[in-house]
Amino acid sequence: MSVLSAQELRISYAGREVVHGVTFEIGEGETLALVGESGSGKSTTAHALLGLLPAGGRLDAGAVRLGDLDISGWSDRALRGIRGPEIGLVPQDPVTSLDPVRPIGAQVEEALRLHGHRDRRARRARVIELLDRVGIDDPELRARQYPHELSGGMRQRVLIASAIALRPRLLIADEPTSALDATVQRRVLDLLDELRREEGTSILLVTHDLGVAADRAQRIVVLKDGRIVEQGDSADVLAAPTDAYTRQLLADAPAFATGFRRPEAPPFLRDAAAVAAENPYAIVAEGLVKEFRVAGRERFRAVDDVSFRVRRGTTHALVGESGSGKTTTARLITRFHRADAGRIELDGVDATAVGGERLRALRRRVQLVYQNPFASLDPRQRIVDIVAEPLQNFRIGSRTERRDRALALLDRVALPSDVAGRTPQELSGGQRQRVAIARALAVDPEIVVLDEAVSALDVTVQARILELLASLQAELGLTYLFISHDLAVVRRISHTVSVMRRGRIVEEGVTEDLFREPQHEYTRELLAAVPGHTEVPA
Repeated sequence: MSVLSAQELRISYAGREVVHGVTFEIGEGETLALVGESGSGKSTTAHALLGLLPAGGRLDAGAVRLGDLDISGWSDRALRGIRGPEIGLVPQDPVTSLDPVRPIGAQVEEALRLHGHRDRRARRARVIELLDRVGIDDPELRARQYPHELSGGMRQRVLIASAIALRPRLLIADEPTSALDATVQRRVLDLLDELRREEGTSILLVTHDLGVAADRAQRIVVLKDGRIVEQGDSADVLAAPTDAYTRQLLADAPAFATGFRRPEAPPFLRDAAAVAAENPYAIVAEGLVKEFRVAGRERFRAVDDVSFRVRRGTTHALVGESGSGKTTTARLITRFHRADAGRIELDGVDATAVGGERLRALRRRVQLVYQNPFASLDPRQRIVDIVAEPLQNFRIGSRTERRDRALALLDRVALPSDVAGRTPQELSGGQRQRVAIARALAVDPEIVVLDEAVSALDVTVQARILELLASLQAELGLTYLFISHDLAVVRRISHTVSVMRRGRIVEEGVTEDLFREPQHEYTRELLAAVPGHTEVPA
């Protein structure tokens, strides 16, 4: 018997239909994955099941059946009676979903209070039980803490605790792990699996990652442009996809990449062997140390004796979980932070102590591409002006020359010419990241530091950006320092890799060697957490 079924759902925004006749059902104790890129309609469909469409959204046709009960025409007030007791929702972003000024215990308790649990002491005992159930250590202490005092993985567990507080029959998990490191992601997904097995909870898992779906779902529904293009048992869909779009998702998912796609040494290296022999390294880091003051505590050492070298024209990856020190290391390399100890050499220049005009000149040679293309671009500027801005900052060329250079760069990163006059909010996430890359290339840098530059993108967009980076490296002889928590992505782009943990490098080497025979237990743990390598649960 199905716990919930969606029948011929048609959903529109401001009169424009975005979901076209979607039909599927979720069985008792089953995990069903709803898979697709941004804009495919998967989150819209999931939210429509609960009557939680945003302003302007409307369910125009079709039925949502909870067991034998058609709830599609219910008022918001009536639906509140089933949100929680019958269907729980785990939202995507714990940062925006949790109230920053209330303790997490009070936020978990609220669901119980709103649904008639009057005994305050019993509610609080249930909160402690829930926090313990979702694997949060010292739940009595954590219940008194605020969201900013918890890690990303803990905050996501708090959302799960809230969603299961009333023991719902169905849990809708909307991209519950997209912002988490691989090992934390695995623990959260393991928790959802435990709930399904032990409590009999059915799960609708909304994700853009076929690797996650392959690991965790018994059945998969693939959405494209608001339509189902394929659905069936996970093993069947993954082994023999019938639709071209599903095949493309599989090809683009880093977890399913076969072999190693390490790019060949670029022509720049092969043609400049003599130069490389004299000074083969674009980046040399030796004994880097960085500490930060923490109020009321001892100084925190974020980077602890870190050393590595990056050959010209190659890609070196720094890999690790949040808090491992990889981003702080990148900011030391780019001189946004000053190291407390150690030495940095960039393209033969000692960058450790330079300042003033020498530092400014150095930064022209070393450019940074940030993680979030939504936050790193000025929403008020036109795209052509964003790309040309570094040229203006370094007083390069006339206004016309800067505009021509910006247009040529947009073409180089495969963006259409009409993008130039738009603003960032008019572009997709992948387009925005291409703009960020074009901006970084404007002043002809020799080194580009990419800080989680593809982690916020769908797998298909991510694959196109990785291909773009590889082609630019081959054409221009660029050296990349690639910061990532995702080993599957690192495998596709890097020549060499350093694995960081708690501010230290625990293992490093040539990428395929490290993947084939990891030496450190932490590296093995990271590799084991890559989605797509877990047997689909029964």
